[in-house]
Amino acid sequence: MNDIKRFKQLIEGGDPCISIVTYEERYALDIIRHAALDLKYNLWIWSVGGGVKEGFLADSPYIADTEAPTAGLHYLAETEQNSICVVLDLAEHLKAFSALRALRDLIDRFEQNDNTLVMIDCKDTQPEVVKSYTKPFEISFPSQQELVEIVRKTLLRFHRKTPIEIGITKKGLDTIVRNLRGLTRRQAERIIIDTVADDRCFDDNDINRVIASKRGMIQRGGLLEYVETPLDLSEIGGMKQLKKWLNQRKGAFSSNAEEFGLQSPRGVLMLGVQGAGKSLCAKAIATAWHQPLLRMDPGALYASFIGESERNLREALRQTEMMSPVVLWIDEIEKAFASAASRSADGGLSQRMFGTLLTWMQEHEAPVFVVATANDIGALPPELLRKGRFDEIFFVDLPNQKVRREIFAIHLQKRNRDPDKFDLGALAKASAGYSGSEIEQAVISALHEAYSEKVGLSTDRILTAIKNSPPISVTLAESVQNLRIWATDRCVPAD
Repeated sequence: MNDIKRFKQLIEGGDPCISIVTYEERYALDIIRHAALDLKYNLWIWSVGGGVKEGFLADSPYIADTEAPTAGLHYLAETEQNSICVVLDLAEHLKAFSALRALRDLIDRFEQNDNTLVMIDCKDTQPEVVKSYTKPFEISFPSQQELVEIVRKTLLRFHRKTPIEIGITKKGLDTIVRNLRGLTRRQAERIIIDTVADDRCFDDNDINRVIASKRGMIQRGGLLEYVETPLDLSEIGGMKQLKKWLNQRKGAFSSNAEEFGLQSPRGVLMLGVQGAGKSLCAKAIATAWHQPLLRMDPGALYASFIGESERNLREALRQTEMMSPVVLWIDEIEKAFASAASRSADGGLSQRMFGTLLTWMQEHEAPVFVVATANDIGALPPELLRKGRFDEIFFVDLPNQKVRREIFAIHLQKRNRDPDKFDLGALAKASAGYSGSEIEQAVISALHEAYSEKVGLSTDRILTAIKNSPPISVTLAESVQNLRIWATDRCVPAD
């Protein structure tokens, strides 16, 4: 069902007040105009910039003395039956009691005469009393077919102003459209304009520019971060069972797997010691499966306005689904939702946010693979660990001697050193209790020392760096031991 049909259903259902929170004001107004025409309703639009005007024609004159919120609302209250009245960016003006009172009276009046008020705001800052009256309406992301049309119309409009050369192949266009998924109509249009503005050309070479522009837009939003994924599973030492599990499910996102009776994998929870390689695995999974990696920053979801945090989470999850297939990485999930495990002082916000996430994890149908990492099992709400939330729960322990040898070889090779010229056995033995990241830091520290002294890197220098930096397994020995005890018989060892 498209946006116009969904909106018409709300009007026909008799909702007196509908709220649309969006940056796409022009598209929202187009939806309302189409619905009003189909239903043969009158349409009025108010903004503080001009006041009230008839809503079907863009150049309609404003009605005098209706710019003030209270005056505009009083005027709209007298509109005839079967009218849709739109107010733009009114929420910020409701801090004034007179405007709030006028709005409540208007909604009450519309409930009696079957008119509808539509509030379009760029932020979810409505007072709670207003939200109790309103029905939220979420604008959908554009479908693949609509994105093709947006690209075509944008190029045509740009070409009329300044001629451009179009040499895109069908495969290239499909790739660009696929990478525009999860963006709003306005964002997709902006990316196409920016892509052709410099060289007046649109061809397969623009694919990387589109991807880079999308990455920038996502990160400006603050809710999701597009993560570069140069790693593959071969660059991670050990974790044999995890690698085997991932390789078995590599092709499970295909249509052939669906026909075979398989559902797309839903995700894994990785518990373990800090620095053991959990976050590294999230990047490697995305590369191994040839899928983009999105990192959700739970801290960015929490907002100062009541209700906006939940909306941020829903919007981030909705955008993730539109970009699927994709790997969604929630790093240190216990820090974001730790308060959900207890009666916290945040008025139940963490519990509501956590409930929204759990419901989505259980019910979403889009091929989104969730990789959640956690260091502190005691801070995790027990509901997260219930079977069915994740396909599997892996425990990432500190590497054993054989794996430490692999890790040293990987990090030496990454820094243009031949691992065969180092005593990997001695390094692996000396680094007992060290995590993968601590081993990497020991190599880096030895490199700095060797560079400053203008000498080559040697086994002895790395051994000295290891000796001078005690591992977290020593400084937080009790925590590490408790985590290992808990994981026994509860998790699948990653290695």
